[in-house]
Amino acid sequence: MSTTNPQSDTQPDEGPRRSRWSRRPAEGSPAAAARARRRSKQRRRLANVAALMTGLVLTGALYSTLAPGAQAADEGSESSAEAAGRELYERSCISCHGENLEGVPNRGPSLIGVGEAAVYFQVHTGRMPLVRQEAQAPDKPAIFSDEEIDQLMAYVQANGGGPVLPSGDLRDGDLAAGGELFRLNCAQCHNFVGEGGALSSGKYAPSLEDANDLEIYAAMLSGPENMPIFGDNQLTPEEKRSIINYIQTITDMPDPGGAGIGRIGPVSEGLVIWVVGIAALLFGIFWMGSKA
Repeated sequence: MSTTNPQSDTQPDEGPRRSRWSRRPAEGSPAAAARARRRSKQRRRLANVAALMTGLVLTGALYSTLAPGAQAADEGSESSAEAAGRELYERSCISCHGENLEGVPNRGPSLIGVGEAAVYFQVHTGRMPLVRQEAQAPDKPAIFSDEEIDQLMAYVQANGGGPVLPSGDLRDGDLAAGGELFRLNCAQCHNFVGEGGALSSGKYAPSLEDANDLEIYAAMLSGPENMPIFGDNQLTPEEKRSIINYIQTITDMPDPGGAGIGRIGPVSEGLVIWVVGIAALLFGIFWMGSKA
């Protein structure tokens, strides 16, 4: 008769095995240190994400709060002249020079950086608004009044910046120095006395006879058409005033001896007198001979 071993019928106790796998590492062990590092790294990541989200939310809130106020302040700071100039610009200039003075390809150049000097010269001489695209914009009676020109100047200067017009007497420079500077820098195109002359490709240097002081100064600052820009590094304000004094002096100078023949110079004037005088003398000789 066999007897059953009570120990053989009982299941092995797995409690110690489970507890061995599920229990936490002892403090100070390498496993505990690694576990702590992982948790610390996860907490840092979560903290960084939370800080980033908080920064984005605050940035959006500040922008939505402050940006409209800044824009309103900018609009409110626009002077009445600039506002009127904006209306004139949008009515007469925007199609060629763009909404933001950036210019339009094949229509008009950018006005950023040209300043009020270029606006005064182009508009006061009637060159702008341009009637049609040509080799060179001709001068003609101005379309805008002096007040409207000042408003356009204020708008372009406020939004594009650039050279500004001077004030005071523009003819207080040295006359002799002005003549020397003019012959050195301007006579190649404008003739020795500002009569103008032809250039290449259908372009020309205009006569300075009817130009006022501000137009001449503005032209030197802005360099219209083929004219180079004479900034203060090339010609000082005193030298510009000397040139203006020379131009306006020879323009207003009378001719008590007769016709000035364009004041093209003594050699050329002598040649004209010689040719005309000899022709008149020969005509008289032949006429008297025919009567004899």
